[in-house]
Amino acid sequence: MAGGGAVPNVRIGVVGAGAIAQIAHLPVLRKLRGAQVVGICDNDVPKARALAARFETGAAYGDIEELLELAKVDAVVICTPNHLHEAHVVSALAAGAHVLVERPLATSAAAAARVLKSAERYKRTLLVANNHRFRSDVQAVRGFLKGGELGELSTIRCGWQVFRQAHHSLGWRSRRAESGGGVMVDLGLPMLDLALWLAGTPAVERVSAYLDRGADGKQVDEIGAAHLFCAGGLSIFCDVSWRHVGEGERTWLDIQGAKGSASISPLRVFKELHGAPADVTPTGAAGRENPFTASYRSEWAYFLAAVRGEVTPAPCQDQVQLQRVLEAVFESAREQRDVKL
Repeated sequence: MAGGGAVPNVRIGVVGAGAIAQIAHLPVLRKLRGAQVVGICDNDVPKARALAARFETGAAYGDIEELLELAKVDAVVICTPNHLHEAHVVSALAAGAHVLVERPLATSAAAAARVLKSAERYKRTLLVANNHRFRSDVQAVRGFLKGGELGELSTIRCGWQVFRQAHHSLGWRSRRAESGGGVMVDLGLPMLDLALWLAGTPAVERVSAYLDRGADGKQVDEIGAAHLFCAGGLSIFCDVSWRHVGEGERTWLDIQGAKGSASISPLRVFKELHGAPADVTPTGAAGRENPFTASYRSEWAYFLAAVRGEVTPAPCQDQVQLQRVLEAVFESAREQRDVKL
């Protein structure tokens, strides 16, 4: 790695020049000490060139192999359509690069398991960009849960609902072969990941789900609900929609435990003290920075620390279970029955 004062620069390649690279990763990386973007690749080369010029990141490339061969990267972030994640992650790992990949890790449990084997084989850091885990409110709730302050968990209710007009183009997300699914992959997967992670990754035993594609022969679901029944009695329910009509986008996660409860958006924490509910919500948990930007900044800081060997992230084995859960969700909705894992 090139020198950069007290903190060595990590040379980073950005694979995919779409929205998430433009609104999340590149703005954060431009301001992050110790990170140097040295190349952007996309099959739309003029788009990659325009983005490289806009963010002053150096060269633009037409594909990942060219980037890996010429840009001398230490790490890459994969921001391509879901069906390309497996191939792109494995290519980067094989070239000796550490990898941060946008969710999902892959579009099936079998593919996710193959990617994990590649990370183990090539001995490189692999992190899935589940940025919600790095939110300040989520971290505050996790602190209460890890300390056992809310007691044994009984239910988690979560959801994410947005409004997208019928004529709004979803691009590759509307094509099942490229996305792996619709709203349940786009919005449901990150919420289910968050719920399971906060609960300590319990085994999911049974899934019941409903999905609605709407009219006009759409390939993917636009509304969905999934109910997960976990070992130990925990129940997780997730409600997602691309068709929400309201004041704005809605995101929520509510946790019920034997000794207390917690919520995000907004952050609230209650505990039973002396036989009555007491508000123990931490003050100052939400900073001035936009929560979306802050979560990506924290995620990148953690990934760079892992690349430098300062922290050792846990293997992404939980992403294999997450894909198994999604597969069960699709099977349950299709066959209109509960599915056991």
